[in-house]
Amino acid sequence: MGETRGRSYETLRSMGVKSPLQIDRYYITSINFVDVLRIVYDRPKDSFLPSSRVYKFPRVTEKAGTKDSVPTTHPTLLAALDELKKILDTKSSKASIAAEIIAEIELLEEDISIRSECLKALANKLPSADC
Repeated sequence: MGETRGRSYETLRSMGVKSPLQIDRYYITSINFVDVLRIVYDRPKDSFLPSSRVYKFPRVTEKAGTKDSVPTTHPTLLAALDELKKILDTKSSKASIAAEIIAEIELLEEDISIRSECLKALANKLPSADC
């Protein structure tokens, strides 16, 4: 947990993302040599902050040998995607761990319930002590 807080996510912060840990998902589309990144946040219902933000990155042209230039993805977008992937991987691993813990607790509760019923049945079979 502390490891996630310690990360600075420099690229996202330089883009104006102030709450990287509230990011829920993202989408990428391309329109006319412009890559569009849409970041969707997980915000409370009464929040005044935007639920999503859109960023546009023009394609960068690089020379392919001695021939024509080839459009490639903007380096800032690549760095942002790397940071977004790290954020979402961390969240999904935490979510899967939480789901696994809850499943184990449910199995434990079921086991305790079955065992207590068996013990009650055994206790009822004991003869009453009339002295």
